[in-house]
Amino acid sequence: MTRHEIREEVFKLLFQVQFHDAEGLSDQLQLAAQEANNFREEERLIPEEELPEIRAKVEAISEQIPKLDEEINSKVEGWKTGRMSKVDLTLIRLALYEIQEEGLAAGIAINEAVEIAKKYGSDSSPSFINGALARLVK
Repeated sequence: MTRHEIREEVFKLLFQVQFHDAEGLSDQLQLAAQEANNFREEERLIPEEELPEIRAKVEAISEQIPKLDEEINSKVEGWKTGRMSKVDLTLIRLALYEIQEEGLAAGIAINEAVEIAKKYGSDSSPSFINGALARLVK
């Protein structure tokens, strides 16, 4: 899998985590990975060797959600995390985590979030995410 494909899988799992209790995170991640791989038997969507990296990243980001949301709420004017679409919020959290914790260049993280938003978000998601992340990385 490419870095972009791994990031997209992390996004999907982070999105799902928003609808489940933190205690069941590990089970939820395993179930989501199995469901993704069972979708097409002839082609595994998430190779077995990628699962540990994906799981570790989702768990690390999930632990940081309160901190990430606090920063988002303080810097993105006019928008609180509770008002944001779940897709947009998940992508902002993912990009912000990659910038702050993994040292990914802001431009790359923002571009990746915008590209994923084009696929999964609304028509306004790419520009909203771009603007929100621009404020966060100032």
